[in-house]
Amino acid sequence: MRHNKKFNHLGRKHSHRKAMLANMAISLIMHKRITTTLPKAKALRVYVEPLITKSKEDTTHSRRVVFSYLQNKYAITELFSTVATKVAERAGGYTRIIKLGRRPSDDAEMAFIELVDFDENMAKTEAKKTRTRRSRKSAPKAEAPAEAPVAETAKEEAPVAEAEAPAEEAPATEASAE
Repeated sequence: MRHNKKFNHLGRKHSHRKAMLANMAISLIMHKRITTTLPKAKALRVYVEPLITKSKEDTTHSRRVVFSYLQNKYAITELFSTVATKVAERAGGYTRIIKLGRRPSDDAEMAFIELVDFDENMAKTEAKKTRTRRSRKSAPKAEAPAEAPVAETAKEEAPVAEAEAPAEEAPATEASAE
């Protein structure tokens, strides 16, 4: 009977499902984004989020617990160094699932799952919003042109002095060569 067995078995035996989720979690940690079917992405989220939470505390015990799930030294190193530092302030919700539509061959619903803090596209849109807010301030614009001419005159004088010095050295090296 299936009483209280509500998670998706994904049409696989326990050992196959465990190995598949471990391999997908390693790929997600190493590549920060993977494309898969929607049920697998949802099962992977349940599998990988507790591991990311465990990686926030970098102790020998937490490394051994995560290693018992993943069995990949490089993924563990990446998880505890890069991923854990980026998600240190986040309380949860480390992954994002975005639906991509249906696969033409078998009409399976596709999605990609990614680590939230590693999406460059979302970071760029947030940066644009902050730039628009900064451009509305009038005080920094007034200070910037006043500093620019001073810097330009210093840059113009320096190349002239550098251009004269090599010209004087050139005849001296020619004379010594003769």
